[in-house]
Formats: sequence, C-alpha cells, structure tokens
Amino acid sequence: MFIFLYGEDTFRSLQKLREIVDEYKKIHITGLNLIYFDCQNVEFTEFENAVQSVSMFQEKKLIILRNAFFNTDFKEKFLKWASEPRGVQSKQSFENIIVFYENQAMKKTDSLFKFLKTKAKLQEFNFLTGRKLQDWVNKEFEEYGTKIEFGARECLINFVGKDLWQMSQEIKKLCAYKKTDKIVKIEDVELLVIPKIETDIFKTIDAIGLNNKKLALFLLRKHLAKGDSPLYLLSMINFQFRNLLSVKDFMEKQGNTYGRVKIPGMHPYVAQKSCYQARQFGLEKLKKIYQKLLLTDMEIKTGKIDARMALDMLIIGI
Repeated sequence: MFIFLYGEDTFRSLQKLREIVDEYKKIHITGLNLIYFDCQNVEFTEFENAVQSVSMFQEKKLIILRNAFFNTDFKEKFLKWASEPRGVQSKQSFENIIVFYENQAMKKTDSLFKFLKTKAKLQEFNFLTGRKLQDWVNKEFEEYGTKIEFGARECLINFVGKDLWQMSQEIKKLCAYKKTDKIVKIEDVELLVIPKIETDIFKTIDAIGLNNKKLALFLLRKHLAKGDSPLYLLSMINFQFRNLLSVKDFMEKQGNTYGRVKIPGMHPYVAQKSCYQARQFGLEKLKKIYQKLLLTDMEIKTGKIDARMALDMLIIGI
C-alpha cells in the first residue's frame, strides 16, 4: 500500500503523517517495524532489504520515505522494482505501508509523481486561504474551548497570514490569555500578536512621510506584482497608520519627542517600530491620512471603486 503526502503547508502535512504513525502504533505496539529513510542519504538496496525482510512479530511495516524525488538513482530503481511482477517480490512487500512524504509542491510531470498518482492514496497540502483558512482558525479555537470574534479573526489572519506554524502558536497564546471569559477580541490580537508587516510596507510608509509618492507607488506595485491582495496591503497600511497616530498622540501628550514609548494596549515591538516613523509626521497630517484610509476601505468594500485604483489614488492624494 502506497500513501503520498506532499505540499508547501508542512503544518498540515506533518499533522497527517503523525496521524498515520499514531494509528500504526495503536495496532503495532512494539514499533520495531516503523522505519524512516531519508532517500538523499540511502542506497535503494537498504530500502529493498527493509521491505523484503521477514518481521519477527509478523507485523506489517510502516516505511516512511522522504526526499525520494531528489535522488535520481533511488527513484529509477524504485520505479523498476515497483513495476516488476509480484512473483519476483515477496507477498509481504505489498502488505506493508510505504509513505512518500515531500514538504513542497511537486512537478506533475515527474515519473515518480505519475506512478504515485495512479498507485497511491494521494493528498496535497496547499496553503489555506480565504474561507478555508477562516474555518481552520475557528476550529483551532474551538479545540481550546474558546471563541474568536469576526473582526479579531480577520485581524489575526492579516497579521499572521498562511503560516499555520505561527498561527497555531498565536492561537495557543490567545487562548491562554483569555482562559477566563473565552472570547478573543480584536484588542487582544493587537496586544499579543506581532504582525508580519514586510519591510516594503515600512518603506512605503516612510516614502509617504517624505512625500515621495513615486517611491511609495513603486513599492505598492511591487507587492501587487508579487500577488499580495490590495485589501491585505490596505489593512497593513491602515494598521500601521493607526499605530502611528496613537504613538504620535501619546508622545505629544507626554512631551516625549525622541525617546521610546510604552503605550497601554500596544505590543512593545510595534510601539518601538512606530516611534521612529511617527516623528516624520505632524499629528494633523496623521489624522487626515487615517481618515482617508478609512474612507478608502469603505469605498472598496462597498464596490464604489476598484481596489488597485483606490490604492493608487490614496497615495497620490496624500
């Protein structure tokens, strides 16, 4: 029996691999016939001997192969071995469970991929997006007996993106923080989760502060060309300008023009990053920019303007 797990979302693919291993261990308690091979560092004969050898306890073997696609010699010999008549191989070879695991997208034209597509139980793990990611986040919170408000969930997804390794850790942290009332709100996410704001977003905001619209437009289009969603970019710019406004207001009230600030309800990392940028703007200018951001967001979501055009107009109009 062949199983083939592959894809870029290693969080879910490894989760599935662990499920297979755990199910095997429930039946085969000794675990003596659970075998791992990194095919980049193993000869095909080692794999073949492991498959053909007779188990002392008459157990099925669970053999997990990683990087089989990246050892040409191993791959060619495996395909030849797998295509031989069953009489050449022991019956036990076909009773064993052989799992191919690859932590990336695979070429559909690869000879081994074509073989496994027809012979294996195949499961691809692409990064989750849209509704699927929202449902996954909701389910994870439910596992901890906690709920997350709609706005907080969208904020969390904007901050973390498709990295389920980080998302899983952030959810654990939020659930531990809200162990009393069990409802995660947007202010909890903003307090505890460090957003993945890319360097170009900070550069874009710097360019806006220096009134360098040409550079700001160039950086935005660079993100769009890379495939980033206009609404994602707007949400990140919105988030950062809201922080800048809070930092600037706090600094002026405290008479703190150059030093670091600690703002209640704001993650220290975010406050530190925002402190330098806030000095490039006057308070009134920040208020006007933030109002334009809110208006742009509303016009996009109500369909009054195309998202890409709205971003261009936003930068040009600041």
